[in-house]
Amino acid sequence: MCIRDSIYTVLKMMLLDTKTEEIVIDQVSIIIGPRYILSFQEREGDVFDPLRERLKNPASRLRKNGVDYLAYGLIDAVIDNYFLILEHFGEKIEDLEDELVRNPAPGTLKIIQKYKRDMILLRKSVWPLRELISGLQKVESELITETTQIYLRDIYDHTIQVIDSIETFRDILSSMVDVYLSSLSNRMNDIMKVLTIIATIFIPLTFVAGVYGMNFDYMPELRWRWGYPAVMLSMTLLGISMFLYFKKRRWV
Repeated sequence: MCIRDSIYTVLKMMLLDTKTEEIVIDQVSIIIGPRYILSFQEREGDVFDPLRERLKNPASRLRKNGVDYLAYGLIDAVIDNYFLILEHFGEKIEDLEDELVRNPAPGTLKIIQKYKRDMILLRKSVWPLRELISGLQKVESELITETTQIYLRDIYDHTIQVIDSIETFRDILSSMVDVYLSSLSNRMNDIMKVLTIIATIFIPLTFVAGVYGMNFDYMPELRWRWGYPAVMLSMTLLGISMFLYFKKRRWV
């Protein structure tokens, strides 16, 4: 926003707490004047330490160029920190993919959902930044020199790269949810397959046990000395033969 002889911009700076993996958002306001620049932020801590070190060097380009170049440096530092945050999440997502293949658990789904929310938060923060840089490129003010316009085009391209990376991560996380659900479905199918095979083996055994449990008077096997061992042996051989048949058909 251009107000008479000054330009006022607002952007969101993000810091990542690596212990809790929570994203902390801070609003940074920058006022560009003819021979001065002011910046305000809500919290302590920022991403401008490299700029401060460069300003201590008298031969630094930040000291030689105007305040518009310093404003570019502040915005560029914020965008570069987005890349660092995305690199961190990229490594976490790769580890999560390996865990999803090895041992998917309910906790894995919670982490995926958290990362999806973080990507939405990043996107909401970066998208206005693209419009801000585009506005600085289009503003008709002597405060922004032609040389700085070149650098603004460069950070505009960086912003587009950040947005593309966020969209890529969102797609990966969405596909990971599908993989998680497919893994659970496959595991359930394997369990049902084992239970079905066990039930199928015991169906004829239950039939045999039911027949010889009727205790009719004229069942000849009831009074045969080796009747009980013969029936048990027959049931065992029947169960084993069915299991071998299932294994031959690769159902087990």
